[in-house]
Amino acid sequence: MAKHLLTDMFVKNATEAGLHADGACLYLRVDPKGNKRWVFIYRIGVKRSEMGLGVYPKVSLRAARTEAVALDALKDKGIDPLTSRREAKSAKRTMAESASKVKAKPTFWNVAVVLMDHLAEEWKNPKHRQQWRNTLIDYAGSIKDKPVDEITSADVIGILRPIWHTKRETASRVRGRIERVLDSAMAENLREEGKNPAALTPIMRAALGNRTKRKVRHHPAMPYDDVPAFLSRLREVGSISARALEFTILTAARSGETLGATWAEVDLKAKLWTVPEGRMKAEREHRVPLSGRAVEILEEVGLLPGSDDPDAYVFPGSRQGRPLSTMAMEMQLRRLKVTDATPHGFRSSFRDWAGETTAYPRDVVEFALAHVVKDETEAAYRRGDALEKRRALMKDWATFIEPKDPGVVVDIAAARKA
Repeated sequence: MAKHLLTDMFVKNATEAGLHADGACLYLRVDPKGNKRWVFIYRIGVKRSEMGLGVYPKVSLRAARTEAVALDALKDKGIDPLTSRREAKSAKRTMAESASKVKAKPTFWNVAVVLMDHLAEEWKNPKHRQQWRNTLIDYAGSIKDKPVDEITSADVIGILRPIWHTKRETASRVRGRIERVLDSAMAENLREEGKNPAALTPIMRAALGNRTKRKVRHHPAMPYDDVPAFLSRLREVGSISARALEFTILTAARSGETLGATWAEVDLKAKLWTVPEGRMKAEREHRVPLSGRAVEILEEVGLLPGSDDPDAYVFPGSRQGRPLSTMAMEMQLRRLKVTDATPHGFRSSFRDWAGETTAYPRDVVEFALAHVVKDETEAAYRRGDALEKRRALMKDWATFIEPKDPGVVVDIAAARKA
């Protein structure tokens, strides 16, 4: 959640000419006549760019913020927002011209760019556009410049065959995205209606061959009885990665959820950590009740510089404005000579402990792990998330894994200054 500086009342009554910053590179520009418009001012490298977002009040403060957040995310990915906008406008212009000129047929990529532009409104994370773009460029390059009404099943099979058995998930995504682009072309009358050549038909399955079912690989997990002794050793380490790993174990969270946590998600007074839906695997907001020790860890890292910024990462990395690396907790395990467990595996340790030593209902434990209820009937009637029951569960888990000998607790703020 961004820390904003402007209010609706200020924007409405603003008369002073100049730029008024709101945060996330968003500014309100007021000209000498009192006219107001939104601008997105950013830098990529040393280059400073300015991008108009519309006139106020036609574009509200809330709408401008939403657009600025999406553009800021693009910028963080190294994508120039102005270049992205020009590309989308160019593709739209090409399609419009193609619709009126029979000889100038729109290409697969023309349609794909326009579709991605439309889908951006439903995507919850700006990185989805980049994922779509990368997938189509990397794997569907052979049809990128081909007229969209000339693409055949043979073209799609030629794309999928090299990765069908070796990159299963990627192949499925590539096929599905090509299918959606061609569906969009049919909807715009750029292809004749009929069977989509990218649809997974029996004929396509026969051409590509059956794929053997992949065995589920489980993350190596530490037996729950060994976790207290491990935590005793972990607490002797005065590093951010050690505290991040302990916090992950205490909350039974996924590594990515911990690494991406910002202070805006944390309510220390309510002892609650709320992970937004955009960062969850199931794309649902997940509330995590915090045990006493989990709160202590947050209070420790809260002493580090910059933690008063709501957008700052709870567990910052060595580079300013970046979280710990995805390998930080894994490397912490290796430094402690733990080779038969992974950070993610501690979720299994928690699940085994809850199932074998407690009487907590299965659904309460599954909610704690942020698992989706698979039974459709049960899911339809279950509206809450059993927060208070899970608060008791996580308190019991923290009590169980608390080391008999707490060991040495290191002040990480002091250790970082040393």
